[in-house]
Amino acid sequence: QVQLVESGGGLVQPGGSLRLSCAASGSIASIYTMGWYRQAPGKQRELVAALTSGGSTNYADSVRVRFTISRENAKNMVYLQMNSLKPEDTAVYYCNALIRRYDQIRPTDYWGQGTQVTVSS
Repeated sequence: QVQLVESGGGLVQPGGSLRLSCAASGSIASIYTMGWYRQAPGKQRELVAALTSGGSTNYADSVRVRFTISRENAKNMVYLQMNSLKPEDTAVYYCNALIRRYDQIRPTDYWGQGTQVTVSS
């Protein structure tokens, strides 16, 4: 059993900052990638940022420079530092990870429950 739990969402004014955290727990053998997706009302879920175990990063063009993804591998944690937030960043943010359990040969994609980020004055 593997779980992803997000925290750190909330209400912030335009130009403000938030730091999202995601903790992976369970019978984890390897975590290959961790990342963040978001879904705004009426829109499809989109990739925000992703980070491989080797340190490669991938950002959506709309958040590049403003957002930073990082991992703390020893704690199975991934973070998203969000600066200079804009109203269009308002969405539910979901943690995602590609994880292989000890009883698996191939990894499985896992999702957190989501955390709401609202940017409004």
